[in-house]
Amino acid sequence: MGVRMKRLLLLVLVGLLAISGTATALPRVINGYGETLHPEGVAWDPTRQAFLVSSIVRGTISVVGSDGQARTLVSDPALAQPLGVHVDAVRNRVLTAYSQGLGIFELSTGRTLHLVKFGKAANDLAIDWFGNAYVTDPQGETLYKVDVTGTATPFATDKRLAGVAFGMNGVAWHPAGFLLVVHYETGKLYKVTRNRVTEVALDKPLVGGDGIAFQRDGSLVVVTNKLGTPGEDAVTVLRPKGLWSGAEVTKRTAWPIPAPTTAAVTPYGTYVVNGRLDWLLHEQKLSNEFFLSRI
Repeated sequence: MGVRMKRLLLLVLVGLLAISGTATALPRVINGYGETLHPEGVAWDPTRQAFLVSSIVRGTISVVGSDGQARTLVSDPALAQPLGVHVDAVRNRVLTAYSQGLGIFELSTGRTLHLVKFGKAANDLAIDWFGNAYVTDPQGETLYKVDVTGTATPFATDKRLAGVAFGMNGVAWHPAGFLLVVHYETGKLYKVTRNRVTEVALDKPLVGGDGIAFQRDGSLVVVTNKLGTPGEDAVTVLRPKGLWSGAEVTKRTAWPIPAPTTAAVTPYGTYVVNGRLDWLLHEQKLSNEFFLSRI
């Protein structure tokens, strides 16, 4: 039996334990602590049953369990300002968008596998079943694809993906073979396939749309903030109309902690990260605390 198959079977077993209720549940709110981390991105690591968070100040990726203590996993001097982070457990990888492109690391050890440079300032990413990563570049108009060998190519280019200062942001991959991308400044949601971008009809734009994530029931979580645009600190859940030709709001929660950025889906619910980026960016104030809260 190959190593990848063993890892896949282990992940399936972990998932079954979570469903059966024999796995340890997480608290509703995790009070995180890590020296001036200010995490922007968060992902669920099923191999550790813990979160991974990126630090735009430290340039690291850390493991955070239910105790809230951050423990460094990835520390590469070239990793400047990592933002969105995702786990590819089957291939033993953790990936993060950073200021120069995409960083790819070994999940079990944190060892650097690839630092792929492209675009202007990568922000978020999604991963498909085959391990390809799709990376947003908010200061440009091109969404990039990075394959498992670390080769980056343009996937879709469209002027609607660009912004005055900050355009496309959060991205999520749908099992039907397309991406959803939210535009930070306009709040528009786009359905993207190779070289094709179509707008998803919304009742109201999601201005300040930052991170997005598909939940297990097929709904989409959209985290908005007002860090760089007149948006709202809120978490919105969308249901599709058709195959995401449109969408309707099924739940909207004004977020009690300022500046939420994105969310991670876990077997215990969907958790939103607050890295105190409002303090860092608006007040130049450093903090050791952050929060992971279940919606």
